[in-house]
Amino acid sequence: MLKPIRSDLNKIAVSGIRAFNNRVSTIDGVIRLTLGEPDFPTPEHVKESAIQAIRENFTNYTPNAGMPELRKAASVFFDKKYQLGFSEQEIIVTVGATEAIAIALETILENGDEVILPDPVYPGYEPLITLRGGVPVLIDTTDTAFKITPEKLRAAITPRTKAIVMPYPSNPTGVTLSEAELAALSDVLRDTGIYVVADEIYSELTYNSPHVSIRPMLPEQTIVINGLSKSHAMIGWRIGFLMAPESLISEMLKIHQYTVTCASSISQKAALEAVTNGFDDTLPMRTEYKTRAGFVLDRLEKMGFQVIPPDGAFYFFVKLPDSIADNSFDWAVRLAEEQQVAVVPGSAFSTKGDRYFRLSYAASFDQLALAMDRMAAFMK
Repeated sequence: MLKPIRSDLNKIAVSGIRAFNNRVSTIDGVIRLTLGEPDFPTPEHVKESAIQAIRENFTNYTPNAGMPELRKAASVFFDKKYQLGFSEQEIIVTVGATEAIAIALETILENGDEVILPDPVYPGYEPLITLRGGVPVLIDTTDTAFKITPEKLRAAITPRTKAIVMPYPSNPTGVTLSEAELAALSDVLRDTGIYVVADEIYSELTYNSPHVSIRPMLPEQTIVINGLSKSHAMIGWRIGFLMAPESLISEMLKIHQYTVTCASSISQKAALEAVTNGFDDTLPMRTEYKTRAGFVLDRLEKMGFQVIPPDGAFYFFVKLPDSIADNSFDWAVRLAEEQQVAVVPGSAFSTKGDRYFRLSYAASFDQLALAMDRMAAFMK
């Protein structure tokens, strides 16, 4: 008989997003507004660079941290965009932003360390914290427009607090933080020694003002996560960027090299093209997402939903009216089965999510229009 595997894995559940998406995907004609996946193709010039790399047999290992020219170009790209100020020696090219998050948490956490998270939040953080022996500490933001406030942050900090994850623009809520709001939070965190894990994967998808990073405010404490999945519609290419002060990044590289060796060489060539010659590739996508967001917001409000308008990303996190007796899971199942529209129950993202659902508008306008018609019929 085999010896048992690690016991703490029984604390980890399959992602509620994926589980629900798999459940409804077999429904004939269903419109899936579930996954956070851009419906745009990767830009042609990026694809061509990858094809050229294959033709030139660029199929060997790269340095563990990534191609030096890619790290240098990424340094310039993110500094021009958000004034991050990371050198190429302070960047690791990872297998998507997910690996970057995992490496960051693996590097800084020890057993019993607490990590502050906003609630609701993307469900990919808590399992990684738990598997490392950390303790997730959730801040309820449902009564503060889905934003962490300085008062709530102060109340959540204890002597065991090691880090805070700040995922803005947010999945699932679409909200982000202004420069003034970030400055107020940085005043609380400064001189605490607490690490700030700033997941900025949606930084290029902000609608009303450019993205602001907390990194310039807390340069020694901040670890920045980013990538090209959302900004350049390169989800399947699996390219992320982990950025941190050199003393940290040198330790993170140890975990990265023994986990994956290096990111795909072909994907790195495509990424080099994206950050070198694709500075404005996101603009047409952002414009379209903003148009879709306005359309969906108008339709949802006409159906009687109370909605906090998104500042970025491509999600709505919507509260169910009090008149609906179902919890969000049962309501979403009925919506999918009766009207062939799939949204994600809020319980996948929040301890208070039974009264919410997440809707992704990363779908064509025609699909969104049909989905809104069907949802309106369902709400009647």
